[in-house]
Amino acid sequence: MKAVFVLFDSLNRHLLGCYGGTRVPTPNFDRLAARSVTFDRHYAGSLPCMPARRDMLTGRLTFLHRSWGPLEPFDNAFPEILHKEKGIYSHLITDHFHYWEDGGATYHNRYDSYEFVRGQEGDRWKAMVQPHWERLREKYHARQFGTGRRSYFAQNIVNREFIREEKDFPSLQCFAKGFEFLDQNRDASDWLLQIETFDPHEPFHAPERFKEPYETGWKGPVRDWPRYGRVDELPEECEELRANYYAVVAMCDHLLGELLDYFDEHDMWKDTALVVTTDHGFLLGEHDFWAKNRMNLYEEVAHIPLFMHDPRHPEKAGTRSESLTQSIDIAPTFLDFFGVMPAPEMEGISLCRMAAGETCRPAALYGYFGGAVNVTDGRYTYHRFPHDLSTQELYQYTLMPTHIFSPFSPDELAAAGISEPFDFTKGARVLKVPVTERSPMYNNYGPGALLESETRLYDLASDPGQESPLSDSDEEGRLIGLMADLMRANGAPPEAFARLGIHEKSGAVVPAVSGSRA
Repeated sequence: MKAVFVLFDSLNRHLLGCYGGTRVPTPNFDRLAARSVTFDRHYAGSLPCMPARRDMLTGRLTFLHRSWGPLEPFDNAFPEILHKEKGIYSHLITDHFHYWEDGGATYHNRYDSYEFVRGQEGDRWKAMVQPHWERLREKYHARQFGTGRRSYFAQNIVNREFIREEKDFPSLQCFAKGFEFLDQNRDASDWLLQIETFDPHEPFHAPERFKEPYETGWKGPVRDWPRYGRVDELPEECEELRANYYAVVAMCDHLLGELLDYFDEHDMWKDTALVVTTDHGFLLGEHDFWAKNRMNLYEEVAHIPLFMHDPRHPEKAGTRSESLTQSIDIAPTFLDFFGVMPAPEMEGISLCRMAAGETCRPAALYGYFGGAVNVTDGRYTYHRFPHDLSTQELYQYTLMPTHIFSPFSPDELAAAGISEPFDFTKGARVLKVPVTERSPMYNNYGPGALLESETRLYDLASDPGQESPLSDSDEEGRLIGLMADLMRANGAPPEAFARLGIHEKSGAVVPAVSGSRA
């Protein structure tokens, strides 16, 4: 068996033609759907970027215990399991620079080899001690301009001075390196190739030919990086931001098409598995918001695309699955391809079993650390927030105390205690670190960043746009029960129940915070 895993970042499901999208032609995603099982009810788990990747690699949800952070010493990682159990070779090609920050660090070393393509977003790539800031200030919109030495905005501006031709774009380099791997190794057996690109994550920077079909007439400075928050831009500015996102999606479709052409040319469909997905979506003004992290986990962010080609079952090509799936299902799926049993700590279910018609999951749990806990059964979504985000009891459980950009501060660690092992820590006790407003994550992607905090229930059958929250105590009670069951199965700490007003043992609502606050 051989396998290719293509991972995009912030790819919106509802824009793809095979999921009903019409704004951006995506002929190659349509081609992929014709060759694969397309999963119609696939959801994220832990969000955003690195928490999602930890879920994918380990096959279990992490957001109830930990925010953005490295893989832990007790974590299972499917490339490492494949190596130990069957000697399967794994290779990672990525331009996702978060792997090389403090809050990543331990992921790429789980593969046998890896290549890092430089230059995306705030990647500390090109050194320019004294940039021509006055010239560059005129080129970029004020809301995506900065001069701080370690500012993402400033570093991105410097990086883009060196990304001029199409061949310079990091995502194109990722796929080119993927083809180099395939040219060298496609006739060998027992390997896994992961081609991962940061696109279409912001900033929405693509070669000009991909932007041309979406020209808006915008005459202002470069505007391709929306803020995380409420929409307050003029309509023409909003259209320019969206058009640049569409251009990057078109580029991703093109790159996928090159991979499909390679599969066709070398008849790889008969012996090579292919999985294509993303970590989460991205709001482009829906619900009056840009981006993610700051708002309720709407469908546009949590409900994501997934395609799987299993060469052992060619009869499944072009079919669709209604099974409720999640990012935690990625790890057991790749283990299944190579005949390896999942680790006992894994919560995910092989997509191969799902595609065979098994309905194995009654509900899916997802969320940001410190925000709402969210659950869906495929028809309803329920988003339960703590009664008060600012006073909730919240701890991080870790043996790798780093945030996205930095280690935990001495102040944070001074208040840390030691927790007894969880079922998934393999006997290891872990640090129990209280979350405070002084934590570096608190106002970045934690509780202090949230602009919405109302518990809400939606019926996706009658309200797919999630515009009108329901008031239905029976349905809410049923979903709280499913939520509590999944939290217990995940080994959620006691305070995770208390902060939501749910009794840990019974799943009953604690009267003081009962009912929906929609």
